[in-house]
Amino acid sequence: MKRLIAFVLAAASAFSAQAQVPQPPEIAAKGYFLIDLTANQVLAEREADVSNDPASLTKLMTAYLVFNALKEKRLMLEQTLTVSKRAWDERKEDASLMFIDTTMTPKVDELLRGMIVQSGNDASVALAEGVGGSVEQFVAMMNKQAQAWGLKNTKFTNVTGMTEPGHKSSARDMATIAANLIRDFPEYYPYYSIREYTYNKIKQGNRNLLLGRDPSVDGMKTGYTKDAGYCLIASSQREFPNGKRRLLSVVMGTASKEARAAESQKLLNWGYSAFDALRLFDKDAAIAKAQVWKGTAPEAKLGAAAAVYVAVPRGEGANLKTQVERTDPLIAPLAKGQKVGVLKVTTATGVPVAEVPLVVQEAVPLAGIFGRAWDAIRLWIK
Repeated sequence: MKRLIAFVLAAASAFSAQAQVPQPPEIAAKGYFLIDLTANQVLAEREADVSNDPASLTKLMTAYLVFNALKEKRLMLEQTLTVSKRAWDERKEDASLMFIDTTMTPKVDELLRGMIVQSGNDASVALAEGVGGSVEQFVAMMNKQAQAWGLKNTKFTNVTGMTEPGHKSSARDMATIAANLIRDFPEYYPYYSIREYTYNKIKQGNRNLLLGRDPSVDGMKTGYTKDAGYCLIASSQREFPNGKRRLLSVVMGTASKEARAAESQKLLNWGYSAFDALRLFDKDAAIAKAQVWKGTAPEAKLGAAAAVYVAVPRGEGANLKTQVERTDPLIAPLAKGQKVGVLKVTTATGVPVAEVPLVVQEAVPLAGIFGRAWDAIRLWIK
């Protein structure tokens, strides 16, 4: 019969008083979301799951699918694309534009700069048609990707973010899209730090004001429509004694361009000052050992698939507890990378901080017939 085994790996003295979760500053936005991407922990949120008009934040998903097409060699940066009448027609909507027309054949690289730096709706349509064959097919791809990530409050009806019935997303969902883009396409992420871009002799600046104010901010995307208000996803990476730390903030529905920048800056600064980032274990560190039955080795080393970071209220790192939970018995064969438990990190008073899957670090093959038979007897007696 299986039973759950739990044991404490390390613990420090308990707090003299119950740990207090830092309270975020007052943020003048309809909703916001702040996540520590290094530790993969949410630091603050408000109305983060409410569906709203995402405006041009939509273009993060458009870019994700274009980057994926580049990665799969279905598209090349130096490849030229035709500009359809549909792309040209975007200028009729009083939208942000790259100012391409049907006589041009811009390169994919130019269109990406036009979409990301200039927030060009025309560039977004041209790229969508180049990848999906049609805007409708590309929108279907966007929604399929959203479903694959489990985004429950997101539905796309266009590739630009123009206000339409049914076109919606939330602060949490937008953070998920941004985080996946940063993680999956680090080679293309630098597009988001470009301060200005000139195409067709028209120079336009990046609307993300934080790029010029905070040296640690290197992305990502602004958005505005009358219904959405002023929105901003900002990504910042700062150096600390124990390594680099990246935070991602999302503010939706602020009152102005200045407000979305100021409120985002407020969130980022608070996240860095109110929390410490701790590196608990390296990628290849053996966090625990577990007995293995019917295998060629008597035990297996368990660790995390990546280095384990946690974000904790400032000054409380020494009070953390780490606990391993696994289902016993572990019976061979066990494959390298196979999940067999979780590492739970809590404060001394039991407040959850993080939960990390534990995997087998070295494969344990099945033992010979006699070894398996002997362990079968021992398991039966046990």
